Amino acid sequence: MGELKILGLVSSLVFVSGAALVQSKGKPQNTKKSTAKVLATSYSKDVLPVLTKYCGGCHSGKDATAGISVSKFKSEADVKKDLATWEKISKNLGSGHMPPKGMPQPSPIQRKNIVEWIDRTITGDCRLADPGRVTIRRLNREEYNNTIRDLVGLDLRLADDFPSDDVGYGFDNIGDVLSLSPLLMEKYMSAAEKIAKEAIYVPTSDSSRFEAEDSLNGNDGFGCLASYGSFKFQFKAPKPGMYRVKVRAYEDHAGPESAKMVLSLDGKPVQQFDVQARKRSPQMYEALVKIEGGASEIALTFTNDFYRPENAEGDRDRNLWIDFAEVSGPVGGAAIIPASHSRIIPGPPPTNNPREYARKILSNFASRAYRRPATPEEVERLLQIFDLAMKYKEPFERGIQLGVQATLVSPHFLFRAEVDPKANPNASRQLNGYELASRLSYFLWSSMPDDRLMGLAADGTLSKSAILLQEVQRMLKDPKSKALADNFASQWLNLRKLAIIHPDTKQFPQYNEDLRDAMMTETKSFFKAVVSQDRSVLDFIEGQFTYINGPLAKLYGIPNVTGPEFRKVSLVGTERAGILTQASVLTVTSNPTRTSPTKRGKWVLEQILGTPPPPPPPGVGILAENDGNSAGKSLREQLADHRNKPECFSCHSKMDPLGFGLENFDPIGVWRAMEGANKIDASGELPNGEKFVGPTGLRKYLMKNKELFVRSLSEKLLTYALGRGLDVSDRCHIDTILRATEKGKFKFSAMVNAVVQSDSFRRRGSAGASK
Repeated sequence: MGELKILGLVSSLVFVSGAALVQSKGKPQNTKKSTAKVLATSYSKDVLPVLTKYCGGCHSGKDATAGISVSKFKSEADVKKDLATWEKISKNLGSGHMPPKGMPQPSPIQRKNIVEWIDRTITGDCRLADPGRVTIRRLNREEYNNTIRDLVGLDLRLADDFPSDDVGYGFDNIGDVLSLSPLLMEKYMSAAEKIAKEAIYVPTSDSSRFEAEDSLNGNDGFGCLASYGSFKFQFKAPKPGMYRVKVRAYEDHAGPESAKMVLSLDGKPVQQFDVQARKRSPQMYEALVKIEGGASEIALTFTNDFYRPENAEGDRDRNLWIDFAEVSGPVGGAAIIPASHSRIIPGPPPTNNPREYARKILSNFASRAYRRPATPEEVERLLQIFDLAMKYKEPFERGIQLGVQATLVSPHFLFRAEVDPKANPNASRQLNGYELASRLSYFLWSSMPDDRLMGLAADGTLSKSAILLQEVQRMLKDPKSKALADNFASQWLNLRKLAIIHPDTKQFPQYNEDLRDAMMTETKSFFKAVVSQDRSVLDFIEGQFTYINGPLAKLYGIPNVTGPEFRKVSLVGTERAGILTQASVLTVTSNPTRTSPTKRGKWVLEQILGTPPPPPPPGVGILAENDGNSAGKSLREQLADHRNKPECFSCHSKMDPLGFGLENFDPIGVWRAMEGANKIDASGELPNGEKFVGPTGLRKYLMKNKELFVRSLSEKLLTYALGRGLDVSDRCHIDTILRATEKGKFKFSAMVNAVVQSDSFRRRGSAGASK
């Protein structure tokens, strides 16, 4: 389709803001030079020597551990060429994970100074922070389903049959990975046709008329059956039902009786008529016929021919004359018109100017579908399709149906594009109201903007911070915000992997699909409660409540909860709290027959602390499910053997201790004190020497480092909201979101508001680098 050239409008993805520097004390340029001089001096005197002393042994040269070599950074200028690596150095030094336990350590003051220097270097002047440039991207499957639901009012979920969406940066709404294959385009075409037909009722013609003279000899418009013969025709019923058959006929009377006309359907007699009307006044004869649908043969047969040449004229020859047969239906009730029909076509078309009415309908629909006002040229192209339907004598509704179908395969519907102005396409700019409305609605609802958002976009008030804040509160309270649980939380917490996780049912006979679905429901319900009740995001770590049904209560050992219904229960006095001890998380981070402290620890590092370990070195094996050489050894002892390998120690020393804190929970989340003959040891010791025991100790450690968690959640939420991966230039925006969340007492709405108010969300960068 020619319109797909819109895809070429976006080629660069990053910009540098043109905001003016705000002067503080002294001249701006002197302050900048002074700061740069201090940073350079600090690096040469305080940073490089310390890193060389304590890190250079492992992190130097071509074979540097984890690919990080401090020896190549000779100056601050070298550092600024690779800020992403220095952000990793800052996280590892700040958390105490590096240098590893047992190695010489910098003093607390040295560690603090280096981390602060790195942070100052990365953030620089946040007034110049780059808000980034988001790639044009198509709707993913969930967004397509939800958008169709809100656009036409039908929850058809046709996108469930589309090819699966690729995932980038942990989410399936990332523009860089959402490609458009020929197969997907075929699916779009088919889905658009189905949606248009389901949404709009097209009335069948009042009747189908069949002229007898077209197939029989006759005159004056009538066909004549002069002997035993039939008038046959094919009728295609649009749907099963009762149909009314009308026949206009008369007879040439002769003999003792009137002409007999038998109505047959597919060779089976249905009704016989006595045709007594004469030529001067033909009459209508009708019958109701049940037709199952599809093509059928209808026949009208003359069954009692009479001919006596010796009789007087007027009583000599009996004939049957048929003008036409008319079939209409189905009858017996009003047509069922879906609510979606009146949403698109509010009333019947006027007789005087139906094209202008069609223009209004298609303009309104396309504007909602495109999430902005459709241009006159776009509407005119849709009207050309309508005109073609009218040319072929199709009903008005069919013309609109085809226009809707065309709208649903337009790139303006399938893609979320932020098209830059022709006058200055590469300049940084604030999003217009419609672009901002789309970002907001697909962030919080995974769907199109509603009428209120579109109205605020049209009058220009949505861009006002106070109005934007009000809309966020409204949207979070709307039931459609459950999309955050379905699409953000399920991917953040890796819940979608539950569908492909298969614990050994011989070892865990209680595990089945119903229990798996209950696990998913628990975590989604917990997340929805944090959103709808505007609770603290720290509840994800330490919230002492959950939502369970009878089967989950039995799994958890919680009394007085039965049946399939979910209800809120208190976890006070138990070892469970937050999301880490929920069965869904514990199951997706386990193996089929045993727990995996490594997987669980890696999950905590990646999803909670935002400090993912590097990939394992090539050729490093994994711990087998059932290793015969490890008979008699506990899992902890087996992992110690694995961890003691030099190439494994660095990462496993960070992952395994965190996972051990959850070792009291078996592979499907049941609490246990023993594993076989071995008593569970749920203690963990981190590389910085910090120790904890069990899930309670792990939670205390995470709460002690809550800034890492809040930063990690902020990064994931911003990634999801923007539909792009973050890089080191986003650090300033994340810092701002973090501070605003802390100021808002860590409430979920405070974090969402900070994301939405950020320049990353509200602005579009200049075409420079790529994001």
